[in-house]
Amino acid sequence: MSAPHVVVLDHGSGNLHSVVRALAHVGAEADLTADRDRVLAADGLLVPGVGNFHACMAALRAVDGPRLVDVRLAGGRPVLGVCVGMQVMFDGSEEPAARPEEGLHQWPGTVARLTAPVVPHMGWSDVTAPEGTRLFAGLEEQRFYFVHSYAALTWDLPAADGALAAAAPLVTWARHGAPFVAAVENGALSATQFHPEKSGDAGLHLLKNWVMSL
Repeated sequence: MSAPHVVVLDHGSGNLHSVVRALAHVGAEADLTADRDRVLAADGLLVPGVGNFHACMAALRAVDGPRLVDVRLAGGRPVLGVCVGMQVMFDGSEEPAARPEEGLHQWPGTVARLTAPVVPHMGWSDVTAPEGTRLFAGLEEQRFYFVHSYAALTWDLPAADGALAAAAPLVTWARHGAPFVAAVENGALSATQFHPEKSGDAGLHLLKNWVMSL
């Protein structure tokens, strides 16, 4: 059986090469590109991002990232967002910028500044994952590495009922001053606010969980 092929979207923002190395370490065939055909054909797409939400969105638009993510998700093709790559999945951000920049509108809600005595949140934190999680399987009581000043402080997607309830998003929480969304598993779309590639063995284990699900 061949290794799952994962593309790290090359939009110039994020720990691009360290993410590629981490994916290769856990068994993926990983490469860095924004080529449309390779992005759409890959078993998984990882969308990285660091720094400013608006700069990250501008970089994504420059490589047609919003459309690539839309097309993959419309076909049920897995996508994993990391750090600001998670934040851009929401409608927008309150982070100051020269001009407004909308997010990808995959999830409702606006990313807001953390409400804590010390911001940015920089360091290792516990997370609380829900039952049924695949990303955090085997990672009970592990900590992950965060570097951020903004996050999703609420989860605004209404709970499904009936037959759709079994496919309801799984939301993992962390706390820095107040609770914030640390990760989401929502069908083909998953994301983490922390950096798996900087989170030691726990982060590699999480990436392996995702790669092995492809």
